[in-house]
Amino acid sequence: MPYIEVRGNSIRVKWWSGEYKLGADGNPTKKKRYESASGPEPGVTFQDTNEAYTYGLDRESDVRNKRNRRMAGDPMNMAVYIDRWFKDTDLRANSNKTNASRLNAVIKPYWAQWDVEEITPLEYDTFRNYVTGKYSENYSKNILGLFKMLMDDAVVKYKLREESPIVEQHRRGRYKRKQTRRVKRKLSIQSVHQLAVNAHTLWGFTGWAYIWTVAFTGTRPPGEMFGLQRGYSSPYWPASEPDDEVREEAEQRYEAMHAMRVQYQTYVADKQHVLAAPKYDSWRTLVMPPFLHEMHEALLASHEKPWTFLSVTGKPLLGTDFDRDYWYPMRDGAEKRDSGPRYARWARPAMPAVPEMAGQDIYRLRHWHKAKLDEPGDIPRVAVEARMGHELPGVEGVYSEVTVGMEERIGEYLQRVWEKEVVGAGLWTPLFPMPLPDGLHDAAPSLFSGLPVLEYE
Repeated sequence: MPYIEVRGNSIRVKWWSGEYKLGADGNPTKKKRYESASGPEPGVTFQDTNEAYTYGLDRESDVRNKRNRRMAGDPMNMAVYIDRWFKDTDLRANSNKTNASRLNAVIKPYWAQWDVEEITPLEYDTFRNYVTGKYSENYSKNILGLFKMLMDDAVVKYKLREESPIVEQHRRGRYKRKQTRRVKRKLSIQSVHQLAVNAHTLWGFTGWAYIWTVAFTGTRPPGEMFGLQRGYSSPYWPASEPDDEVREEAEQRYEAMHAMRVQYQTYVADKQHVLAAPKYDSWRTLVMPPFLHEMHEALLASHEKPWTFLSVTGKPLLGTDFDRDYWYPMRDGAEKRDSGPRYARWARPAMPAVPEMAGQDIYRLRHWHKAKLDEPGDIPRVAVEARMGHELPGVEGVYSEVTVGMEERIGEYLQRVWEKEVVGAGLWTPLFPMPLPDGLHDAAPSLFSGLPVLEYE
């Protein structure tokens, strides 16, 4: 039962918090821990002992019915809380980098002068309107989703609030259609070809092969494309597979096909280049149509580096500003450029813009690949999703399996697309590069980069 203390004009009520005090060994003792209050809310005192007693009964009822949520202590500033929350997160390096950018660019500056418990639903609505009015739909969705995680953890994990300021309610007011995905403009194979031509102008045969690899394998750029190593490319794999069990199985399965292995992506973590598992741990094998295998074969014969795709200067792509120096000129076109001072730049002819790709990022080619696989209508969904690095949900995913026949069908179909829509349409294709002279190096080219591999449990 609550206990009332009256001292002069002050009335205080105490009640059992449902917890026990801890001993020196850190274990609970038999001594109960009590909480107290001098009024129903800060700055307001109890009018009489009956009000105080009733207040104590309510708190004990909350304890019995597990509705009580003990506050963590003094109010915490949002900036301090954000730093603590970020430090406690256990995510991969790329996710940490993305979250840090969103927190420091938007959330932290906006709420820096607020305490966590001060944020009300009205203040959140103002913040939401600010974000959606200033940023793109996709970025706004990510910012608001991250803020929701902050508030949910403030309630459940850190106990800095009684409830979240984000109110989930049914639709009210004027109807507004929800946009569930980005609006995709038509993207023809002629536009993909023009991107590849621009890439060849800018980057040589490497650029030509890079664009067609994304478009005909759906490999995720930039991480999985940058991280494709010689030993996992179709001219070498599966014979070069380091894992004996995987190699034995793959050599039997892909005896009559060419295939590349998506084993790693590469990015920067703790200021060093590393290898890591693909997004969502989506390790997969991609059957290569013969034309693309021949491109990779010619490309790898022209250099001895462990990476399949190199920069213009022959270095790893991870060290480049890919969007600025490669993608934007390929997509938006560029004027003719004369050579500059030594080591500064080289001459380059003009490149036309690709209107159907205006404002798009290179990931659009991965979406194009998915649509191309859906187009004939006879490629099973499980094979398409597996090629994209996705898992089918529910019972369908449990009982479905990608067979050799499905993979053969994909390879044959993509080869026909190339022969009919590119070669058959008379679109320009470049000559293959000259291979390196025999005997140029005593040792065989390195199959793998030797970068450290980030392991996640």
